[in-house]
Amino acid sequence: MGIGLAMDCCAVSAVQGLTVDIHDQKNRPRPALMALIFGLFHTGMPVIGYYAGTLFVNFMRTYAPWIALVLLGILGVKMIAESFSKHAENSKKANWSVKYLLMLAIATSIDVLATGLLFVPYPEWLFSSVLTIGLITTLFSLGGYLLGVFVGKLKINMELVGGLVLIALGIKIWAEGFFGL
Repeated sequence: MGIGLAMDCCAVSAVQGLTVDIHDQKNRPRPALMALIFGLFHTGMPVIGYYAGTLFVNFMRTYAPWIALVLLGILGVKMIAESFSKHAENSKKANWSVKYLLMLAIATSIDVLATGLLFVPYPEWLFSSVLTIGLITTLFSLGGYLLGVFVGKLKINMELVGGLVLIALGIKIWAEGFFGL
């Protein structure tokens, strides 16, 4: 379960790695911060989902896929638009603002919130499960980032590719929630 839940963060981290300037010394600790934020959200969201229990289950089933679609869609469209701007060469650097990373963390962990409902009948599994999910997410985020850095060395419009990946990820989360895929 942890690997499946971490894949969204892995993909988003790869997008960050696609556009990072690896020679900029300020970028060195940022991937670890991003992975830590993603891991913390993936640890905390199931706990929130567990305690919310059945109070919000209908809301989550109905609106969570739409929220993820909108957030990732906005970020993806913004990246695509920036890839075609006059100043595209200057804007091809990864966005490391905490606000941006938190928005990505929220968008990629909404489905994890619903996962907390799985633990309602098995509360004894909650603690070890959320720690495992958080650890796997952190590791996969770092791995995704490194993969993105490697692929980013290719001479392709990576900001455009990254925007398309975010939109596709939003559509995937929406389809899974809306159609029960």
